[in-house]
Amino acid sequence: QVQLVESGGGLVQPGGSLRLSCAASSSRFRFNVMGWYRQAPGKERELVASMTSSGTTTIVDSVKGRFTISRDNDKNMVHLQMNSLKPEDTAIYYCNANSFWGQGTQVTVSS
Repeated sequence: QVQLVESGGGLVQPGGSLRLSCAASSSRFRFNVMGWYRQAPGKERELVASMTSSGTTTIVDSVKGRFTISRDNDKNMVHLQMNSLKPEDTAIYYCNANSFWGQGTQVTVSS
């Protein structure tokens, strides 16, 4: 069983930045896709950004130009650099790798 451990969430003012990181507990697995989803209160979970092992990325329009996804295949880690954060980015952010999910990390954007 693989565990995904997220870090980097927190409270930030509008316009600020956060960097989320996710590490897989096993280095033996090779994940085709790693990425980030988020779920805001009262809303469905949605894809934010994902990246294949070959580097192909998918980013939702609402965060394009502000969020950047990167991954380290050797370490089985994926990161999400979030800049110019807005209150509407407030959500629980979940790491995903193939069929595995992390526990989620809260991101709150508020003044």
